[in-house]
Amino acid sequence: MKMEPVKLDKQDKELLQMMQDEFPVEECPWAVFGKKLGLSEEEVLARVKKLSSDGVIRKLRTILDAQKLGSCSSTLMAMKVPDDKMDHVVRVVNEYMSVTHNYRREHDYNLWFTVTTCGGKDLEGTVEEIKRKTGIPDSDTLDLRTTHVFKIDVRFKFTDTEVERGETRG
Repeated sequence: MKMEPVKLDKQDKELLQMMQDEFPVEECPWAVFGKKLGLSEEEVLARVKKLSSDGVIRKLRTILDAQKLGSCSSTLMAMKVPDDKMDHVVRVVNEYMSVTHNYRREHDYNLWFTVTTCGGKDLEGTVEEIKRKTGIPDSDTLDLRTTHVFKIDVRFKFTDTEVERGETRG
């Protein structure tokens, strides 16, 4: 199912770029953006609401660095899921707040998702519970634990004034 792209004007693109690159931790962040864009706070907020209702902005939220929180661990899981069980398996996997991404792929291992646990929650127990509830056997499951984080960040380039910034870890 291919969706039609949303048409963005220059100010939408500049706003989206700033929201990704330099979101101000201020009492009135929309006013800060407005000043830079030559718009009122209300105009900026109206644009954000429109971009959200159009599906361009899916969510505005804080992203925490699980490693800096300590006692966190994560894994990338892959499963071979028969087509007739896909809906059930996806529902089970999506029940877990610790699942951050879940994708169907064109591959023998056709369902890929990440699981992250923190604060004493047991990653191994969560993974085993997901496998048990889905009914997918160990032989059809890959559990690819994180051993080292090299980069976590995604930014889309909307303008030539993009602030180049990516989080890297050596």
